[in-house]
Amino acid sequence: MALHFSVDEFAARRARTIAELERRGLDGLLMFRQESMFYLTGYDSFGYVFFQCLYLGADGRLMLLTRAPDRLQAEHTSVIEDIRIWVDAPDANPALDLKAFLRSAGKAGKRLGVEYDAYGLTAANGRKLDAALAGFADLVDASDIVTRLRAVKSAAELAYVRRAGALADDALDAALAVIGPGAWEGDILAAMQGAIFKGGGDYPSNEFIIGSGRDGLLCRFFSGRRHLDPVDQITLEWAGVYRHYHAAMMRTIPVGRAHPRHRDLHQVCVEAMAACLAALKPGEPVGAVFDAYAATCARHGVEKYRLNATGYSLGTTFAPNWMDWPMFYRGNPVAAEPGMVFFLHMILMDADRGLAMCPGYTVIVGAREHERLSRHPLDLIVT
Repeated sequence: MALHFSVDEFAARRARTIAELERRGLDGLLMFRQESMFYLTGYDSFGYVFFQCLYLGADGRLMLLTRAPDRLQAEHTSVIEDIRIWVDAPDANPALDLKAFLRSAGKAGKRLGVEYDAYGLTAANGRKLDAALAGFADLVDASDIVTRLRAVKSAAELAYVRRAGALADDALDAALAVIGPGAWEGDILAAMQGAIFKGGGDYPSNEFIIGSGRDGLLCRFFSGRRHLDPVDQITLEWAGVYRHYHAAMMRTIPVGRAHPRHRDLHQVCVEAMAACLAALKPGEPVGAVFDAYAATCARHGVEKYRLNATGYSLGTTFAPNWMDWPMFYRGNPVAAEPGMVFFLHMILMDADRGLAMCPGYTVIVGAREHERLSRHPLDLIVT
């Protein structure tokens, strides 16, 4: 089997999940997040674009309900032994197949947790699930159980995170070898992703963000590439990815020469990063990290150019998004813990002048100091 963790580690993760089920009085958990399936069993697939459910009982029983193309995938990548297939048909309703399994497992009238907050459970399939199990079992939203457990990484996971960080650095090195007046964005992306693949990495869970000129103020990927002007700017947000574990980075790079405003905004961002790292303390709410970012921006009179969040947790995630829980925003009460992994981005978008500055990198939270997963300093880079 293509397992990236030991059987014992998977068993320990399931034991912690079962302990939480018992604490909440749940007889089982119906999982629709691919991240949960990968975390608890190793199962690696994009089959969650269809109805797919992993069941974990409080008694430790595991069952995967999926489509035929994923049977061999599950056998090859996971520790799951009970794999059941629902059959494609015009009137197929896999929620009824799931109900039949739950009945055979003696779960009629039981209290079951459901991962409703999941890309793998569309609204349409969620309605089918609720309709199929109405009056059969008591369904409780338990979307947070495995997500919270995944937030603190094991030593084996952190080894993959560090490798992802090294790949993110390799991608930046590859980009800098290409970026300059007249460079084509397509060549930049190809160099970055190529460096990650050559290093044994994976596809990211969402597209790399690239934008030059005024598009350097955008925080999302969009289709269509351009050549850089003799004097320009380019904003990149990307992630090194290894075994689905992400380590993200972000930079705005002036091309040809840096505008004085670039340099001013960069100084604010560097100061904000230092303040955010100081606020990221074990036992303290992660909302304090955002407060540090916002206070720094306000002190320098650039609060209108900041965003309403300044980073988020990273780990093993699947498309369409590499952002994980929790996020740095005002009032978030979740306490930081050693072993958490966070991407901190100090984003400033001066739309009045059409200029951006967005440095960022990933850190592992430590008991006393944090481990930065990049060999690159936050110095302003001009190509």
